[in-house]
Amino acid sequence: MVMNVLVCGAGGFIGSHLARRLADSGQWVRGVDLVAPAFSESAAHEFVLGDLRDPQLVARVLDRPFDAVYQFAADMGGAGYLFSGDNDADVIHNSALINLNIARQSVRAGAGKLFFASSACVYPRRNQEDPESPSCREDSVMPADPDSYYGWEKLFSERMYQAFRRNHGLDVRIGRFHNIFGHEGTWEGGREKVPAAICRKVAEAPDGSEIEVWGDGNQTRSFLHIDECLEAVARLMASDCAEPLNIGSDEMISINGLVELVASIAGKSIRIRHVPGPEGVRGRNSDNRLIQRSLGWKPTASLRTGLERTYPWIAEQVRLRSLQVQPRNA
Repeated sequence: MVMNVLVCGAGGFIGSHLARRLADSGQWVRGVDLVAPAFSESAAHEFVLGDLRDPQLVARVLDRPFDAVYQFAADMGGAGYLFSGDNDADVIHNSALINLNIARQSVRAGAGKLFFASSACVYPRRNQEDPESPSCREDSVMPADPDSYYGWEKLFSERMYQAFRRNHGLDVRIGRFHNIFGHEGTWEGGREKVPAAICRKVAEAPDGSEIEVWGDGNQTRSFLHIDECLEAVARLMASDCAEPLNIGSDEMISINGLVELVASIAGKSIRIRHVPGPEGVRGRNSDNRLIQRSLGWKPTASLRTGLERTYPWIAEQVRLRSLQVQPRNA
C-alpha cells in the first residue's frame, strides 16, 4: 500500500534528503517550504512553496489524514547565526509558530504519526562544560538550561507535541539531532554548520596556508552523516518509542581535530589561526545507549567516511563559485 506523507521543511538539507528517500521507497510525498532545495530538484511528487508560520497555508498543505508528517521546518543555522544573539527573537518566534500550527492542524486532519526534528541544543549547558566528558543523556534535559534560544524553542516544542499526544492522541516521535552533515547542505553564507564551514575553508585554502577557527578549537562535538540520520529516523518512525531519542554519533572530536581530519582528506597541510567568535558549549556528544536499547540502532560509518563523501562535493561548489558558475537552482 502506498503511504502518503508530508515533509515540512522539504527545501532544507535534511528534509530534501528525506523526501528523496521516501519517494524512492514508493511513498507519495508532498513537500512544503519557503524555498525549493538549493542544489537539486525536489524528489517530492508535489512541492508547495509557502510559509508554515501562516495557519491558512498549513491547513492547505495538511488537508488530509497523511500517514506520516515529518516536521523539519525551523529558523536555524550554524553557530554564527544561533549563538551571536542577534537572531534570537526570530529563531524562537518563527519556529514556535510553525510548530504550533502543525501540531493543531495534524490533530484536525487526523494525521497518523508525526516526527519532530528536535536538537541536542535542548541539553543543559551545565552538562557540557567539560569538553572531554559532556553528558547528553536523554533524561538529563531537566532542569532546563539550554545554551541558546534555538534550544529553548526546541525544548518547548518537544513538550508541546508531547502534550498534544496526551490530550489529543497525536502519535508523536521525537529525534534530537546531533550535528547532521553531508552533501547538498548549506556550505557558506553564515548558516552553515561546522563540518561544512571547515570543508569550505580547507577547500579555499592553498596548501600550506592557514584557516581561522573560532575559539581555541578544543571544544568537542560529534557529527552524523545524513544517510545515517535518515536510517535512524526511519527506524524511530517504525517503532512504538514515544520518548525523545538522540540521533547522532558518539565519535567525539575537537574542532582542531576536525580541521586536521578534513585537511588529511584534502591532501593539504593546513595551519589553524584561532580567533574570537561564537563557540557554543565546550563539549557535546551523542549518548546512544537509549536508542541502541530502544531501536537496536547505532551509526555504521566513521566520521572520516562521511567526510570523504562530503568534502569533494563542497570542494566542487567552491570551484564552481570561483568560476562564477552557479549550480542548478542555487
